[in-house]
Amino acid sequence: MADNIKTQEQHHLDHVIDEIHISQKDLEQKIKATKRDVKDINRNFNNDVRLKTETYSGMMETAMSIRQQQQMLSERENRQEHAARELGTLNKLEQNPYFARIDFREGDEKRDETIYIGMASFTDRPDHYLIYDWRAPISSIYYNGGIGNVSYMTPDGEQTVDVKLKRQFQIENSKIKTVFDTEEVVGDQMLLDALSNRSDTKMKSIVTTIQKEQNQIIRDTDSDLLFVQGSAGSGKTAAVLQRVAFLLYQYRGNLHSGQIILFSPNQLFNDYINQVLPELGEQNMVQMTFYQYSSHRLPSVQVETLSERFTEQLDKTAQKLTDVKGSLDYFRAVSAYANHLNKEDMRFRNLMFNGEILIPKEKIAEIYYGFNENYNLRNRLESTKEELMKILNRKIHVEMRKKWVEDAVQNLSKEEIQQFHAEGEEEILNADKEFKFLARRIVIKSFRKVQRQISRNHWLSINNQFVHMLKEMPKILNLADFGISNELWAEEIKATVGRLKKGRLSLADASSYIYLYDLMTGKRGDKDIRYLFIDEVQDYSAFQLAFLKFSFPRARFTLLGDLNQAIFTHENSRKLLGELGSMFPEDKTRVVQLTKSYRSTEQITNFTKHLLTNGENIIPFNRQGDLPHIYVKDGVDAAVEQVKQQSELNLADHETTAIIGKTLKECQELSGKLAELGVKSTLIRTENQRLVKGIIVVPSYLAKGLEFDSVIMWDASTACYPDESDRQLVYTICTRAMHRLTVVAVKSLSPIFETVPQDEYELN
Repeated sequence: MADNIKTQEQHHLDHVIDEIHISQKDLEQKIKATKRDVKDINRNFNNDVRLKTETYSGMMETAMSIRQQQQMLSERENRQEHAARELGTLNKLEQNPYFARIDFREGDEKRDETIYIGMASFTDRPDHYLIYDWRAPISSIYYNGGIGNVSYMTPDGEQTVDVKLKRQFQIENSKIKTVFDTEEVVGDQMLLDALSNRSDTKMKSIVTTIQKEQNQIIRDTDSDLLFVQGSAGSGKTAAVLQRVAFLLYQYRGNLHSGQIILFSPNQLFNDYINQVLPELGEQNMVQMTFYQYSSHRLPSVQVETLSERFTEQLDKTAQKLTDVKGSLDYFRAVSAYANHLNKEDMRFRNLMFNGEILIPKEKIAEIYYGFNENYNLRNRLESTKEELMKILNRKIHVEMRKKWVEDAVQNLSKEEIQQFHAEGEEEILNADKEFKFLARRIVIKSFRKVQRQISRNHWLSINNQFVHMLKEMPKILNLADFGISNELWAEEIKATVGRLKKGRLSLADASSYIYLYDLMTGKRGDKDIRYLFIDEVQDYSAFQLAFLKFSFPRARFTLLGDLNQAIFTHENSRKLLGELGSMFPEDKTRVVQLTKSYRSTEQITNFTKHLLTNGENIIPFNRQGDLPHIYVKDGVDAAVEQVKQQSELNLADHETTAIIGKTLKECQELSGKLAELGVKSTLIRTENQRLVKGIIVVPSYLAKGLEFDSVIMWDASTACYPDESDRQLVYTICTRAMHRLTVVAVKSLSPIFETVPQDEYELN
């Protein structure tokens, strides 16, 4: 029976592939013909355009003729581009056209309907679909339920159909490898096959194995805030990338990839996921880290890097200060301070020219605060600019009489004089007028730098303003609530001033610095961005999220993370959900929990969930493997030897093995020792490196969001991970492993592992 089904399905597949081949040939012909048309239009342009320039009506006729040719050319080029895109899609479908079949009955219909679902839609004639795009409303049936009544959303509202058959295929090179019928949402066999594969340096699409909960995330079009809390390996990132593809499909023509932005944990992660959307036939959205965004907004300031931030947060006092600067209270305090600038305390700078004060800061302050109280900061700024430009224009006459201008006129070359006349467009009748004309042009040209300073707000002093705000903060915010004394705050101001003098800022300061500047200058945010995604949101502070909401006021937010993996924000991550609730309307907020972990084997998931104090809710997927191994060695050399043996063993079975250390310093030392033992490894020092196959050594904060066949946790000792503050970090490291996890410690094992039952690992 099974063989009979497979044969029938192969006949159908062959028919679909034949139709794809016919369409491919048609498109190739269409592209060739269009290319010829474009060539002909370009070649015959001069013959077809009638140049008549003697009369006004003749010139109009010429213009119309040129416009006509341009439109024809543009239309052909668009046609060619569209056909090339379609051909690209068909080339992808040719090898693997679809992955599922559904038979269902709609309402009172007498017959069942059969549809096949693939990566993209394909019709052999208008409205006759041989393949439905996985994002089409009807395809939702495949992901939403099993056999029986299943509901799905259509443009006309919710529809219910009676599903009679769900069939899944694995197709390779146009041949059906396996066929299985399932009563499940997505059959475990298909998922198991997908998950048993080796990891790669690039993330793959999960379209064939989307789970019901993931489908809810992908197809949500109502929420202003969609918060996805998911355990490690629960498919959060994969689901969100499919969500981007779905939104681009759903709003085709009204939304493009440039209006979607993804904030990711690091550049390594961006590199890891950058092929998923192109694989789905879509262009990548804008991808950046919060650090890159801050650096882009502050081109002349060096913002604290990920590595510096990780090292700093190991210091408890520094963490307290980061916590206050990352709070929602601090965001409100900066807003209140900026509001107060409408009345007083704005810091100004002299406008200089040739080393002298041209417009003193006192005069600027007089203008700025001379407008009535109804002016907001934005209007005040614009009106002050206008006044400063007027003063500058009045000063042209004064400056023209100065000695340096007379010298400059006398030193002008013939070419420069001709150039000034060409720009000036006025007739000069005598020498006196000639001198005044040239003097005026020279002063105007020299004043351009001052004009730029006025238009770019260089008469405001953001550095002084920022320091003034820090000094005023104890009056606005009760620092004692955060366990910070006035003395400690004064020391922090001193340190911040020191950093600013060197052109540096911490990441927490960078957020409030940019926000203050935006408020001072009345910047209203980027209104083009319609969807904003944040991965690993547990490492963001409430301040950063509020700032992003201010910076992208029209965007709908999709936030995903695991509060158990908060490397940077620790306990503050627990408050995050509540704080987010105050930023978005309740009826437009949706929280989705993903508790099933797919990345790791059942043995690794059971081990890692016990590293958490509340990990009972995590459900492992039934994929079997070895128990995690823990090795405790007497000295560093013995531990390094163990890492060498284990990584060679891993490499024999898998393509990638990651050795994850706590800090970059520890990773550098280990990498050096492995090299002495003849082990080839790639040390990942910065987030701008590429992931490679083989053995990589990577610090914990750069492993976020990534997954590897095998993971070796380096030096899980009491000395390295002494207390509870490292629990989430240890969990993050161990959950990177898909098939094999090894933990190596020097002298004694960290007490964090005491919560794991002894039958869930092998101790050596």
